Amino acid sequence: MERLQKVLAHAGVASRRHCEELIVQGKVQVNGSVVRELGTRVDPQSDQIVVNGRRIQLEQHVHLLLYKPTGVITSVTDPQGRRVVTDLLKGIKERVYPVGRLDYDTSGLLLLTNDGELANKLAHPSYEIDKVYRAWVKGIPSPEKVKKLATGIRLEDGMTSPGEARLLKTDTKTGRALVELTIHEGRNRQVRRMCDAIGHPVITLERIRLGFLTLEGLSAGQFRPLTTTEVDRLKQGLVQKKRDGGRKR
Repeated sequence: MERLQKVLAHAGVASRRHCEELIVQGKVQVNGSVVRELGTRVDPQSDQIVVNGRRIQLEQHVHLLLYKPTGVITSVTDPQGRRVVTDLLKGIKERVYPVGRLDYDTSGLLLLTNDGELANKLAHPSYEIDKVYRAWVKGIPSPEKVKKLATGIRLEDGMTSPGEARLLKTDTKTGRALVELTIHEGRNRQVRRMCDAIGHPVITLERIRLGFLTLEGLSAGQFRPLTTTEVDRLKQGLVQKKRDGGRKR
């Protein structure tokens, strides 16, 4: 069940605020009855919703996996005129939105969808979806510092949740190292701030995996639709995590 104004907005009737005005003005009917309450919840798949005498047409759910390159904003618009991730989605007519964020200077796996319920669950930290990053950092972190990345780092907005971290490669000639981190939160620039906190700033950063999804078969700037099996697996995994009350540590 979703809020009526949200369903109307997703169906392309108008902006959410304008949809709220239409509801208050009595121009929206649900199953033959005028609805004026903004908190009304409806089932967009089964309820008949009519606006100004015309039944709305719902968009089909679209789920896309994008290999975001650096130099692109994780947004659908940008007042500064920079490239946004939806600029890369040639041939996609539906209005989709990013699930979570990747920084302007971070590349990697990004999901985009118009499935609001799935997007909200994937982005919510209580579901503890694995987000795996690989970062080239300045200097060679000691085993103790790598362990600290895994057990938790105190940042200005609090302690990070436990995750995983490992040192994959070192390059003594250039004085840098490749670190892989698995986190479950989505704080602003979290991986970069964690690496800063141990004294090894990030040089380049890429998200290589989200849950079971990877970048296999894609180059930077390319995207593909998720298969029905992948969408079902995502949803089933979220249901299972909710039942379990989160990851067992």
